[in-house]
Amino acid sequence: MALKTQVEEQPGMNLTSMIDVLFLLIIFFMVATKFTELERKIGLELPRVSDHGALTSAPEKKVVNVYRDGEVTLDGRAVSLAELAALLSGARRQYADLGVLVRGDGEGQFQRVAEVLNACKRAGIAELAISVKVDSRTK
Repeated sequence: MALKTQVEEQPGMNLTSMIDVLFLLIIFFMVATKFTELERKIGLELPRVSDHGALTSAPEKKVVNVYRDGEVTLDGRAVSLAELAALLSGARRQYADLGVLVRGDGEGQFQRVAEVLNACKRAGIAELAISVKVDSRTK
């Protein structure tokens, strides 16, 4: 049996390529910093504005609830169908893309929900949604 006469070297990591990448990154960031300093030295006085946010905020959908007894509420206030159409029409004049979410009681009559949807249509609301709950027992 042959005996080993040489001692094997332990494997090591070659860090040369990693050091090269680090030096390139350092040089890149140093050059990029010089460009931002040059940009700050340009003799321009930038205009100033106040930060009041967007000119108009995007409107949230109006929520119309139709209860089991036929009562209709808009944003928590009881209204008639004529008042509903007038209020939605006024809100639509402010925001042309106004949306309405109709939530009807599952035990109530659908006729009242249909009347509410018709009032929304008369008010010119194009984006209508009906809220439902997915029943996990029917899967």
